[in-house]
Parts: sequence; structure tokens; C-alpha cells
Amino acid sequence: MIDKELLEILACPACKKSVELKDDKIICTECGRKYPIKDGIPIMLVEEAEK
Repeated sequence: MIDKELLEILACPACKKSVELKDDKIICTECGRKYPIKDGIPIMLVEEAEK
């Protein structure tokens, strides 16, 4: 599980907007990219994101 404080400081690397946690993925509220979480670590790389 991702710490709430960490989630508040994360931003989408593609569009720099805020993100939220849904179904074990971090989702950008603006562009909708979905970033995976592996072993409790968010993988915030544009190349790893699902559109």
C-alpha cells in the first residue's frame, strides 16, 4: 500500500498533474496514464505507464 503522504507529493511525469490510487495503480487525474506499483514501489516512468 502506498503511504498517503507519498501519494500527495507524487505527480504525473508526463503532464505534471496530480495522481490518485485506484486498483493497485497510480492514475493521473489529467491525462489518465496508469502507473504500476511493484513490490510497494510506484514506478513513475512514462515508458511503464498504460494509456
